[in-house]
Amino acid sequence: MQDPNKKLVIVSACLAGLASRYDGRIISCPDCLKKLGDVHWIPLCPEQLGGLPTPRPAAQIVGGEGADVLAGSAQVLCVDDGRDLTRPFIDGAHQVLDIARRQNVKTAYLKARSPSCGVTRYGVTAALLAAHDIILEEFG
Repeated sequence: MQDPNKKLVIVSACLAGLASRYDGRIISCPDCLKKLGDVHWIPLCPEQLGGLPTPRPAAQIVGGEGADVLAGSAQVLCVDDGRDLTRPFIDGAHQVLDIARRQNVKTAYLKARSPSCGVTRYGVTAALLAAHDIILEEFG
C-alpha cells in the first residue's frame, strides 16, 4: 500500500537504473537512488515515450534550449547525421507532462546534460515541466 505521507515524483528512468539511456547502457545515479527511498516514484523516459528506440543516436539541441524547441525556434538534431528528432522530443515531453498532471506530480528528478531532461541548460521536457510549475531537481 502506498504511504500517503510520501510525495510522488517523476524520475528520469535512466537515473533509476533502467535501460533507457540513448546508448542503452545502464548507469544508475547513487545520489538520485538515495532520494528515491524517501518518495514514491514513476520512472519515465521522454525520448522513449516520444517513440525513439533504445539504443538511439545521440542528439543535441541546436539554436537554443528546450523552451526554444517548444516554441519552434530551435531543433533537436541527431549528432551523427543531422537528422531532425524534434517531433519525438516534443511528443515525449508532452507525454511526461500528461502523466504528471494525471498523477498530480509536483516534482521531477531529471538527468543532467540531457537534451530532454537537462535542467541546468534546459532540455525539452525540463522546459515544458518548468513552464507548468513542476519543481525540477537535476542529478548526474
